[in-house]
Amino acid sequence: MTVEPARVTYLGHATVLMELADQRILTDPVLTGRITFIRRVPGAAPNLTAQPDAVLISHGHQDHLHLASMRRISRDVPIIAPSGLGRLIRRWGFMRVEELGVGESIAIGGSTITAVPADHSGFRPPSGPTAESIGFVVAGDGRRIYFAGDTDLYPGMSDIGREGLDLALLPVWGWGPRLGPGHLDPERAAEAVGLLRPAVAIPIHWGTLWPIAMFWRRRHLTEPPRRMADAVAAHHPETRVVILAPGEAYSLPPHDGGATA
Repeated sequence: MTVEPARVTYLGHATVLMELADQRILTDPVLTGRITFIRRVPGAAPNLTAQPDAVLISHGHQDHLHLASMRRISRDVPIIAPSGLGRLIRRWGFMRVEELGVGESIAIGGSTITAVPADHSGFRPPSGPTAESIGFVVAGDGRRIYFAGDTDLYPGMSDIGREGLDLALLPVWGWGPRLGPGHLDPERAAEAVGLLRPAVAIPIHWGTLWPIAMFWRRRHLTEPPRRMADAVAAHHPETRVVILAPGEAYSLPPHDGGATA
């Protein structure tokens, strides 16, 4: 039986809308024109035409867990977050908050969402809380999609790809001219591709947010995904890199439902 192709839409930064197994799953929503001193690159902020079936939160930093953006999500939508963030999100009025630790899973409709490790600070400035940073593997309709959130390379990343990955959504930069610890740059993202071995990799966490005072210095808004694609082509040509500009979508090729579980 032919299964409808999975589809992902890159909405900017770490915000991705996944559509698979009749579910619409939104990651780390940033749905406004700015976050404090960081402004969205000229262009409209994404407008959700329909509420998601679930929202995944990888960690508590404001460019991944943003109150003004979360206010655009219905309070009855399930929110899946790392252990330790649930109390904050419930305080914002969300009624269905599930906390996952690494290795734990939850079913949302026909999809199974599993928390996987991430090497990134889990402290939410300025005063907390502190919670583990995680990534997610979303499985449904024979597809497995990895959303990294924010992470650096770490021992054991290859375990995520052991059962096969149809798609990896990998961060390649941030929101300023420099990267702090716990991030992938384009070349390290290409190394991650070698560990994960996905059929397709899509660079995320680029081309969206930039400090208001530095709008004259913006080469990192466009260069990182091309650098990642070049490094993957040179060292891991078995993986296809698809570069999506914010707002663009990609549909995975149809399959017969008998590949990955």
